[in-house]
Amino acid sequence: MHSRRRSGGCDERRRGTDGDHDPTVSLVAGAVTTLTLAVAFGALALGFDWFWVAFPAGFGGVLPAAVGYTRRRAAERDDRAPARRDDDAAAETDPETDSAPDLETLRTRYARGDLTDEQFRRRVDRLVETE
Repeated sequence: MHSRRRSGGCDERRRGTDGDHDPTVSLVAGAVTTLTLAVAFGALALGFDWFWVAFPAGFGGVLPAAVGYTRRRAAERDDRAPARRDDDAAAETDPETDSAPDLETLRTRYARGDLTDEQFRRRVDRLVETE
């Protein structure tokens, strides 16, 4: 679910909230897929009649739950990390002179797809509050 976005005269791919840019999500999805296939085909090889249950359980239950949990943890980690960097930068510099570059940085990260709509709005609001 990617949407095209024009920014600065060039066409960029903007990643949505699907978290594909986080390698941890891909790792978890691959591990759950491998485990699901191993259980299903292992049960088939051992002669269990219910081997097929591993497919809907693994791909319909475990995979979405594991990926969702991983994305939520990644979003929480991303929300915490910039706040610490922003606090450190605010302690060392004058916020009135640095707000424009910070806003440009946010816009650039949003255009690249590093930030979701919600993350972008929240960080812009936080930046405006500190001015």
